[in-house]
Amino acid sequence: MIGPASSLSGMTPPTDSPLPTTDAASPVRERGEPSTGAPGVGRLIGLDLARGLAVFGMYAVHVGPAPGQGGVIGFLMELAQGRSSALFAVLAGFAVALITGRRTPKTGPAGRQAVAKVIIRAVILMALGTALTLTGTPVVPILAFYGLFFLLVLPLYRLGTKPLALIAVGWALVGPQLLYALKPVFGGRVFLSYGQADGPVSLFFTGGYPALTWVPFVIAGMAVARCDLAATAVRIRLALTGVALAVTGYGGSWLALRLVPGAAEAVRKAEEGPGMSSVSPDSIGIFGDTPAGMLASAPHSEATLSIVAATGVAVLVITACLAAMDAFPRLRRLARPVIAVGSMSLTAYVYHIVAIWLLDTEEATVQPLYVLLGFIASVTVLATVWSRFFRRGPLEWLMGRATRIARRIR
Repeated sequence: MIGPASSLSGMTPPTDSPLPTTDAASPVRERGEPSTGAPGVGRLIGLDLARGLAVFGMYAVHVGPAPGQGGVIGFLMELAQGRSSALFAVLAGFAVALITGRRTPKTGPAGRQAVAKVIIRAVILMALGTALTLTGTPVVPILAFYGLFFLLVLPLYRLGTKPLALIAVGWALVGPQLLYALKPVFGGRVFLSYGQADGPVSLFFTGGYPALTWVPFVIAGMAVARCDLAATAVRIRLALTGVALAVTGYGGSWLALRLVPGAAEAVRKAEEGPGMSSVSPDSIGIFGDTPAGMLASAPHSEATLSIVAATGVAVLVITACLAAMDAFPRLRRLARPVIAVGSMSLTAYVYHIVAIWLLDTEEATVQPLYVLLGFIASVTVLATVWSRFFRRGPLEWLMGRATRIARRIR
């Protein structure tokens, strides 16, 4: 059975949560597993807080009002675009590092078991994500892509912070250019073809979260997880790094689009073109056929500056959540509902995709803002009540059961 939960303010979150993932995998260690390098309770709860914010951001993108409406609501909706899924991806990398040994990678039988757990999670996520894709909702489910990301970064799990950071930077520089160069190979479908079954071509190239440009987020998350997050100086450096990345990405794009003749106009026309109008709101791809799209920092532009900027925002959010939960224990009580959602982020993510499918929200006559508030309120209540009785969300519990087979590996 699912074990009863302790109070959220002092609980140790379960490591079997797969999501933040999407799996987003919640990073808490299993009972009986060594705690080598594991962060403290406050830091684990901080990750759940960040995960909960990412869940709400995904909800906003998928069922919320259009960012173009302006005002505070429009600003918040724009803020969620692309950045919430990037935060999920960075947290997924954090999860891989926690499962395989956060600051000291596991070796021997423990290492082989950890690798097997990641592989099992990845396979389940890919199957679950494909099933959600086949529902035909207007949303591009991220789970199958995350399962592939887990597999692609697994060979790197023994590396330290610096090598991981360098690989993330190198991939962010090369991946978008390679994706753009491969566009003719796929008959122009690479950047504007979404919502198809999650086959290899979709997962690597043509889907809403192509591995070729999204894996850097996951590797960056692994690099952050390798840091000594208990040290204030390290947190400050991470926060400054996040700010620097965000400024480089957004500021660099702003500057480049104004310095390169015709670039800004080309991107604007591509955004307004007919090819872009039918694309899912959280999956806009490179801006059509124009090379100027490679200078864009817009969400899901799959360009280097976009990856750099979104990674910076994600690192900043994670660092802020970790610091806040450690520095202000009383804040945990106020943030308890969001933390509860984050502790079962896989369940919360699947919940909203299934709800969109059953309710057919595209045809709903209710204003999008009310739909969004309904989604957030319902999942928050469900997660808060559930967490009072159980340590893990239902899908997280099932994921944990499925990975138990890895314990047989010696």
